[in-house]
Amino acid sequence: MPTRIYFYHTRVTEQSYQEWKEYKFPGHLLYGMPLFEKDGIECVMHNYKFFPKRLQLMMYATKEILRNYRKFNVLYGTSFRGIELIIFLRAIGLFRKPIVIWHHTAITKNSNKIKEAISRLFYKGIDRMFLFSDKLIEDSMKSEKVNPSKLKLVHWGPDIEFYDHIAASIPESHRDGFISTGKENRDVVTLVNAFNQSDNNLDIYISKECGSINYEERISSSNPGGNISVTYTDGVIPLELARKVASKECIVICCLEFPYTVGLTTLVEAFALGMPFICSRNPNFQIDIDKEGIGITVEYGDVSGWKKAINYIKSHPEEAREMGKRARKLAEERFNLKIFAHEIAESLLEIAKKS
Repeated sequence: MPTRIYFYHTRVTEQSYQEWKEYKFPGHLLYGMPLFEKDGIECVMHNYKFFPKRLQLMMYATKEILRNYRKFNVLYGTSFRGIELIIFLRAIGLFRKPIVIWHHTAITKNSNKIKEAISRLFYKGIDRMFLFSDKLIEDSMKSEKVNPSKLKLVHWGPDIEFYDHIAASIPESHRDGFISTGKENRDVVTLVNAFNQSDNNLDIYISKECGSINYEERISSSNPGGNISVTYTDGVIPLELARKVASKECIVICCLEFPYTVGLTTLVEAFALGMPFICSRNPNFQIDIDKEGIGITVEYGDVSGWKKAINYIKSHPEEAREMGKRARKLAEERFNLKIFAHEIAESLLEIAKKS
């Protein structure tokens, strides 16, 4: 009898899954779920709905999970956002099914004793956490809140077949210019200032706002030159953006400094498309970009460093192409949807068997 998981995602799932079958949505954004069937795992899909307030989301998610309680063996979530109450119920023994989630940042200590005590109880309710890098795991262990056996590195990577389907229609000889996509904690000021000092063309695709950041205001105040085109996007449009990226020669991932893997989604896109990239030097990535020779990293906020990297890519086209080839090889051999979906499936089956 197959193991059944409740797949909790913080975005619409059923529609995305159907689009994945048609090469319209990348499977890695579904955190391995499309390939679980190969390992004998069936999925009960969470019926996601958007709520402007977190408490509303949590109450709705709790009701949906409890309503489907008898249908699954393990609760698997791409985030704990919205399922906090279920996790607390697990911590005190009222929710009997194992809970496995992705933890996108390192677990940290809280200087407030009451909040720290609540946090410690919370983490008792999680049976396993997947993290994106060894550094995030090492930093999490410093909190002394979780048993190291609960923390597992997963080699999250791109849905190669999705990107191959896109790239097949765009000849490599037609790729030209630089492109920036993504919306989470992007350093648009540094990026615009660097390209303002360059003759190279840059296309920016970004939402007007994300979280507390107003990108439209920041870009406008930076006075982008005529070589910079800005398009403000709305919603989740990975297919459209992937097509735009595939038509360029280099991806730029300029991020603000935050203690997690900011820019990783765009980074793995570059891997799959075999494209060179310039990226903020984020110590939380599992990959050593400079050592692997797959791109160029620049310190946070370093305009001159960005300008130098841009000029290097443009003046060394052959080396840039080799970077892209090495990045693609890395995706094929170590970081891709098939690899990490199987890693997750093995964990889910192991936990289901113990429960």
